[in-house]
Amino acid sequence: MRKVTISACQFRVERTKSFDDFKNQVVELIEQVPQQSDYVIFPELFTVGLLTSFPDSEKLTAKDLILIDKYTDDYKQLFIELAVEKKQVIIGGSHLERRDDKYYNIAYIFKPDGTYIEHKKTHIFPSESDWKTSEGDELAVFEIGPAKIALAVCYEAEIPEISRIYSINGAEIIFCPSYTFTEHGFWRVRHCAQARCIENQVYFVHCPTVGEPGTPLPNGFGRASILSPCDSAWSPNGIVSEGETNKNMVVTGTVDIDELYVNRKTGAATTFVDRTRRENIYTKYEPYRSYNRKK
Repeated sequence: MRKVTISACQFRVERTKSFDDFKNQVVELIEQVPQQSDYVIFPELFTVGLLTSFPDSEKLTAKDLILIDKYTDDYKQLFIELAVEKKQVIIGGSHLERRDDKYYNIAYIFKPDGTYIEHKKTHIFPSESDWKTSEGDELAVFEIGPAKIALAVCYEAEIPEISRIYSINGAEIIFCPSYTFTEHGFWRVRHCAQARCIENQVYFVHCPTVGEPGTPLPNGFGRASILSPCDSAWSPNGIVSEGETNKNMVVTGTVDIDELYVNRKTGAATTFVDRTRRENIYTKYEPYRSYNRKK
């Protein structure tokens, strides 16, 4: 059995006067992570509190969020140091940063050797256009730590093709840093995350930014969860571990990677295989799908 322990840091965003304030929040939360955790994940855009460190921040709006790019180097250095110190793989949520003349919502995987890998969010949520966010074009699976992992940032969980590409390329755990401003948004991502587990017979880790920091920052709603397929090897509802709504806390759970491969062959539902078994039916309708895309 290949057991993997995962900790999701459900980060409650706060107004900050400096990067040190933000750093102290991060350190306080990560100190609650068990040492045996193989993977640690923080939420999407959980660096937004840094916007309130700017002078006259009360006059800023959500469109000014791009200003937090000022702290990109500090953010990366903090998580490099934490990954090395803790000897853990840390998915450092995501951060809005500038590349040339564009801004991207970039999620990072920080490794214990001090290096890191990035993933640019490929499908931005409509409201992200307020931040002039551009989209990435790569979907990669990484062999980092004891499992094969991939990143689906928030809205990417709602695009089934992304998780399917990951799963057929070997992903065993899909990590989802998320920031949903309403309860409706939270459940969209959460329900989709659970569906992706069932469709692809993978584990899915949903980690949201939460809190009510006040303008110009958006509220965050949610509760972190580690999810599995819904079959006899796991709990009936597919929840391995789950946090409390909107609380600053760490959620930890252990999963068996080998069980995924057993389940794909002998489970009550063998969806990983069956999604391609009748491919001749699906391709028959490609002209219709192409027509819809042209519309």
